[in-house]
Amino acid sequence: MSHDDPEAAGQQLYELLAKDRELTEFLHEVASTSAGQIGRHGRTGCGVILTRGRRNTVVGYSDPDARRMDEIQAGFDDGPCLTAQRTETISHVVDVLHETRWPAYMSEVRAFGIRSILGVPLVLGDAGAAAMNFYSTEADSFTTADIEDARRFSRIASQALTVAARIARTQEAAEHRRRAMASRTPIDVAVGIVMAQNRCSQEAAFEILQTASSHRNVKLRDLATELVASIGQPVPVAAFEE
Repeated sequence: MSHDDPEAAGQQLYELLAKDRELTEFLHEVASTSAGQIGRHGRTGCGVILTRGRRNTVVGYSDPDARRMDEIQAGFDDGPCLTAQRTETISHVVDVLHETRWPAYMSEVRAFGIRSILGVPLVLGDAGAAAMNFYSTEADSFTTADIEDARRFSRIASQALTVAARIARTQEAAEHRRRAMASRTPIDVAVGIVMAQNRCSQEAAFEILQTASSHRNVKLRDLATELVASIGQPVPVAAFEE
């Protein structure tokens, strides 16, 4: 068994994070790097499950088999990875053939030839909850040294993933604001048109549009766009700084 220095691996993760990649691409790199750290090189697969709200999502994987195993686990909402995540303790399956926990999931895993599993929690604070799953086709593949390496490496991976998750959350919030502003622009113009046509207040004009939207069963933004176009004006577009 040959492991890289966990500190060097941690530096590699931060270098990947600094490359301004998409969160999904970064997490695939995390899974691939993690697979090279734990167990036998070339024989260990790794998947990363992230939970935000009540949704379990397979967000990173080192290979298609690891992805499939994590997707099945997420579907059952039960298994060593999710247990590790929820209890913040390592879940170790020495031999799938003799494991009695998570029976439904284990039945599926056996069909794919997996023999041992290691679920390792990642602590993300307010950025969500996550865990890594390591898979091997050999029974008793993960030694005491592997488990300790996984524990140390998970602390490094948790820090990198926390930063990545927060960056992604900030980007998502910015995109939601952008879309909201883009939607508001034609509505604001339509309110102005109704104010001019009916000589009413802004509040009254907005209520008129809402009532018409409800009666016609048309989205408010679509109704506003239609009204703006009806007077021969182009649909306004919000300008955003890049």
